[in-house]
Amino acid sequence: MGLWILRLLLYLICGMSGYFFGLGLSPSPLAGGWGLLSGLLIATLTLLMEGGLKNIPLKSLIGSFIGLILGMMTANLVSNVFFSNLPNNQQITLPLLGGIYGVCGYIGLRIGFKKGEEIQFSGWNLFSKSIPRGERAKILDTSVIIDGRISDITETGFLEGPLMIPQFVLNELQHIADSSDPVKRTRGKRGLEVLQHIQKQANVDVKIVDNDYPSVREVDAKLIELAKEVQGKIITNDSNLNKVAQLQGIEVLNINALANSLKPVVLPGEEMNVKILKEGKEMGQGVAYLDDGTMIVVDNGRKQIGKTLDVMVTSVLQTTAGRMIFARLKEESVRESRGRDYYPMDSEF
Repeated sequence: MGLWILRLLLYLICGMSGYFFGLGLSPSPLAGGWGLLSGLLIATLTLLMEGGLKNIPLKSLIGSFIGLILGMMTANLVSNVFFSNLPNNQQITLPLLGGIYGVCGYIGLRIGFKKGEEIQFSGWNLFSKSIPRGERAKILDTSVIIDGRISDITETGFLEGPLMIPQFVLNELQHIADSSDPVKRTRGKRGLEVLQHIQKQANVDVKIVDNDYPSVREVDAKLIELAKEVQGKIITNDSNLNKVAQLQGIEVLNINALANSLKPVVLPGEEMNVKILKEGKEMGQGVAYLDDGTMIVVDNGRKQIGKTLDVMVTSVLQTTAGRMIFARLKEESVRESRGRDYYPMDSEF
């Protein structure tokens, strides 16, 4: 509501200023009307510029401003050195000087806008409202938000420092939630619900930041640029983003790696009670799962599908996808053990 009041006030001020300016040029009502129309047009252009400027990062705005000033100074220097002896003819000097100032100002503006992305403010702490001093921000990736486990982790209080959610990640989530694909739409809505749940947690400091990088298209690349700028860590479960970020020296907290490290340690010889759910890849194998999703491959378990049996662990294999446990039926292990006791290997005949 307050924003609309300010906009109406802008139209009122510009319209009245244009009206009285027109009357000052000519006392006729027609001049006042043209002035009023011009003032309203200027107000509209101002609002359009506001919509474009608010999406530009602060560093680019500062760089553009500095570049514009340097461009104007260069134009003033060029005009004083090379065109100081021009005849006093406004029809020649005004267009020439206007062209010089326009070209130099535009070049300075464009160079400043581009080079502004290289400005580092970490020592000045200009972004203190987004990143508290002395704390390492944790930047959330889109995939880890949709995954949802980050909500449970933050609720336990193991994560310290603010959680940073860039606006471009929110835009991607919104785009997924509005997708025509029902699966994507469900994933996007789940991600937004997870964020709402995290924001409601009392022990979590959530920061929504507007930092954007127009020259970078991919969201993963923007996350890396943001992590470099704020010296933060990226929380993700995307293995590709994990590898690329680590190659560029960015610290990554991988949710999948955390989940694998928290799985219970299983040693060969331990007994388990599992339910055989399906057949394995090799002949005679059956497959079961622990509560955390760890796969158990049971030798000769194919005929026992649907039954809950005691098995004995034979080996544990750690892969990039997670941990796999190999086991065999306890009955077979006991039978084999008794056979070894009955027919000792070292017996002499």
